[in-house]
Amino acid sequence: MEEDHQNRNLNLHRRKFLKSTATVGAGLSLGLPAPAVQSKTAGSERKGIKLGFDNYSIRALGWKAPLLLDYAHSVKVDTVLFSDLDVYESHSEAYLKKIKAKADDLGIEIQAGTGSICPSSQTFSDRFGTAEEHLALTIRIAKTLGSPVARCYLGNRNDRKTQGGIEIHMKNTVKVCKSVRSLVLDSGVKIAIENHAGDMQAWELVTLIEEAGTDYVGATMDSGNATWTLEDPLMNLEILGSYAVTTGIRDSMVWESADGAVVQWAAVGEGNVDFHAYVARFAQLCPNVPFQLEIISGSPRAFPYLKDDFWPPYSKVRAREFARFVALAKRGQPIEPFQVPEGKDRREAVQQFQQSELERSIKYCKGVLGLGLKG
Repeated sequence: MEEDHQNRNLNLHRRKFLKSTATVGAGLSLGLPAPAVQSKTAGSERKGIKLGFDNYSIRALGWKAPLLLDYAHSVKVDTVLFSDLDVYESHSEAYLKKIKAKADDLGIEIQAGTGSICPSSQTFSDRFGTAEEHLALTIRIAKTLGSPVARCYLGNRNDRKTQGGIEIHMKNTVKVCKSVRSLVLDSGVKIAIENHAGDMQAWELVTLIEEAGTDYVGATMDSGNATWTLEDPLMNLEILGSYAVTTGIRDSMVWESADGAVVQWAAVGEGNVDFHAYVARFAQLCPNVPFQLEIISGSPRAFPYLKDDFWPPYSKVRAREFARFVALAKRGQPIEPFQVPEGKDRREAVQQFQQSELERSIKYCKGVLGLGLKG
């Protein structure tokens, strides 16, 4: 009964989306930019890289795992990252095995994940027990689902401002990882720690991974979060790429402001990150890693690095890498933030916006960047 209800919801949202894209794209009905014009030949040069998405991209829809799998199948992606533990209606082995069987039938690889595993981070929650218990649960879920990774993260950029800076939280995260090392090695799953919401720069995450142990810990490489730590995503890729076991990909528009720079995340192809260069290097550094879209668009964030009081949490930022970020900002231009159209229901507008951003990104990745194994 529940699955039938979810399927009806899927069909309803798909019909709404298709209706809104009847002219040129769902974005137009919301005042969004039209999809980038696709190259006539780019789509024919396939890269052999799996394409997928993180369920956080369409979080406003509130879909659970079965419906997300149906949707992933409908947009013809290869993978889906369930990046939180609430996406499942149960954590029982029986339920999880049913989810895996459904994914196998649809030809979709599941990757599993959760939130913060750092007990000292402001983002950590004890809903699932201690940090060690939380991580162990995620590993069990990942193993049952056949996921090669257990994605998680430290915290966010506010952790840089706490006593001891980001370093104390990095040490605590390493301790948590080491406490479950034998469990992880026995499971065949790899812990995949994300550079998340401005917490760590690429070199800091590499330091954490190497201290924990590269035999069972890797990176969830997030191109959008790179710009929240004053990094050019291509520089982040150079440093972090060889450690990556999964990803969270989106575009960013970075532009100069009177006090420094502004970052606004965007659908892939609609920011000022050179994704042709990114994908070419990604194929070299991460040949077996899926290109998973985590599209979070519409909200600008200021980085006033020309003000002295900005710098204490970033005292160890490396000059050459920061220079690359400044150069990226010089090439950008302001874009409008998302706003709910007048007279539109907010919840419905946000749902349509998120779905539009994701589907335009999938289209661009397939047609222009040559990603994905499915037509």
